[in-house]
Amino acid sequence: MDEKNINRRDFLTSSSKFAVGAVAGVGGLSLLANGELLASNKSFNWPYPYATLDPEVVRVKAHSLYYSGKDCCAGCFGGLAEALAETVGDPWLTFPIEVMLFGRGGGVGWGSICGALNGAAALISLVTEKAPSGALINEVWGYSTTENLPSDAANAATYVIQNFTGPLPQNVAGSPLCHASVSQWCMVAGKKVSDIERKERCARLTGDIAAKTAEVLNAHFASTFTSTFTDPASNAVCMGCHGGAMANNVMTHMECAPCHTDNPVHGGIYTGVATVSSSVPNDYKLENAYPNPFNPSTNIRFSLPKNSKVRLEIYDMRGRLVNSLIDSQEMGAGTFESTWSGKNSRGEIVSSGVYIARLTTGDFIHSIKLNLLK
Repeated sequence: MDEKNINRRDFLTSSSKFAVGAVAGVGGLSLLANGELLASNKSFNWPYPYATLDPEVVRVKAHSLYYSGKDCCAGCFGGLAEALAETVGDPWLTFPIEVMLFGRGGGVGWGSICGALNGAAALISLVTEKAPSGALINEVWGYSTTENLPSDAANAATYVIQNFTGPLPQNVAGSPLCHASVSQWCMVAGKKVSDIERKERCARLTGDIAAKTAEVLNAHFASTFTSTFTDPASNAVCMGCHGGAMANNVMTHMECAPCHTDNPVHGGIYTGVATVSSSVPNDYKLENAYPNPFNPSTNIRFSLPKNSKVRLEIYDMRGRLVNSLIDSQEMGAGTFESTWSGKNSRGEIVSSGVYIARLTTGDFIHSIKLNLLK
């Protein structure tokens, strides 16, 4: 019998091949080639390697994964990971994207953080150091809360899996929470959570977030990334009471209004809204206020062509929220009128000057100027 010297590492490597082959059986033959285990000897440390990706390729991959049992969280993460596997190779070739399955439906149906956003944040955290990751994640999450989604690009894309074709209604979620985002879209679209249109909406949104993540990471690694997301102006009112200067019991970047709508918030200072006409108008409209200039109050009239979740807010010229006249209220079609009495959310009379009234629904935003004279 021939003898051959073998070191400990070679012995363990050879033993591992036989062990894997024995356990894998016939199904494991795909792991073997010419008697050798197809495994990399490379070791990888965090952060994992990244290469420039085509956002539109990532979009389609994420959309397909959504419908292939990976849902939103693993779908978004996997769309990026699969593209990196094709571009970089190891360690992405064997990375188990299923680790992100927990994030579906805002966390196994809990409706908390959007699964696609969860998957995007995980991928960013895997390929970047901690210090820059915060701004990159904020940019993606901010995009999801402030843009009309599914995006035009998502509605126009050609997908491998086509369970629904054609454009879908868009809306501005105002929140990174799955529950708020999905519920508001259903109200805008007039669909149920179980409808195929809602499922396609989330599939396209998964693609949108994956594509945006690729875009942000491409810019980061090219040293061209510039953060554009800022906290919503309406947060200033909430944080005035709940921030560090007073109660110090809230820490958030998300807009508060989508969730705090059951009862009046911001001190309960609301003027309400009156119905002018129940006739269904042809389009959304925010009319010029009257009187304007005004003292001490002015009337703001607007029209809704369909059921809408409405916010009517007053801002100063520095973009700070002064008062919420209508705070994310579900309203039917018709023409309505609200009165602003020149007071802020705490019931204090504001100084004279120019203010902005902004009407926001799921698919309409318009502003007018108000001139308060004293």
